[in-house]
Amino acid sequence: MAVMTNILQTDLKGLILKNPIMTASGTFGYNDEYDEFIDVSNLGAIVTKAISLNPRQGNKNIRITETKAGMINSIGLENVGIEKFLEEKLPVLKSKNIEFVMNIAGSSLDEYIALAKICENNKIKAVELNVSCPNVKSGCIEFGVDENCLYELVNSVRQEYQGFIAVKLTPNVTAIEKLALSAQKAGADAISAINTLKGTQIKISCINGGIRKSIISGGYSGVGIKPVAVGAVMRISKTVDIPVIGIGGIETLEDVLEFMAAGADAVQIGTANFTHPDTAQRLVFELNEYITKNNFKNLDELKRKLRE
Repeated sequence: MAVMTNILQTDLKGLILKNPIMTASGTFGYNDEYDEFIDVSNLGAIVTKAISLNPRQGNKNIRITETKAGMINSIGLENVGIEKFLEEKLPVLKSKNIEFVMNIAGSSLDEYIALAKICENNKIKAVELNVSCPNVKSGCIEFGVDENCLYELVNSVRQEYQGFIAVKLTPNVTAIEKLALSAQKAGADAISAINTLKGTQIKISCINGGIRKSIISGGYSGVGIKPVAVGAVMRISKTVDIPVIGIGGIETLEDVLEFMAAGADAVQIGTANFTHPDTAQRLVFELNEYITKNNFKNLDELKRKLRE
């Protein structure tokens, strides 16, 4: 099955996608992990796992736990590193002609600059900056929680990289729209919102009068965060003039429409990929059918109507 029309074409400030349905970083592997479930070429784009300058082993403790309305992950940005990505993963992406955005993460400004130079030299069309990483040179404060720190990061990357830059913002701040505006001023082409919320789950068991606890803290994602994400997208879209990519608890067509009504120009599917691997492709087909059935000219007209 394939979408036969171009009514879903999405223009993210020059990054042209066949449709607005993307997959979120860390939930879809590097490229071909979902081949047995869907035809990945039907998606607007995939966003790779976060890629760092050097390989990372990730955390050794419990990495994932389910909650009543989502999941908590503490993966620790495990990845193969930029060198192995270019050698092994990039050729597969190119051979399949899959539109992709490369998520990059560093622990210092210098690492982001080095990654930006590598992406530029290897003609990577689009990157997404993971700014929820701790800046070790600024007291381990996350890049994405300080306006000045974020501006310096995005501006430095922009000086080295000419392609499309999306900045993925953390919701763990007081005014996410101010961070979005700072990213725009520094040269970002789009804002991805939101990253995971900070969360903790404690599982308790009692054996012979003794209490045992299993504690996992990390990034909370899934359906439970959708209202937070929609609110963030709405505030950001009213503040910046660049496209906004909505992320957070999206599972259904109604979720997609809600994010677009709030101001999102595209969306990323994250946690839903783990429970229903065909979610992103299904939403492409459902969105196409919705536009056709309701006699909208194209996606842009639908978005205008949703925002009236």
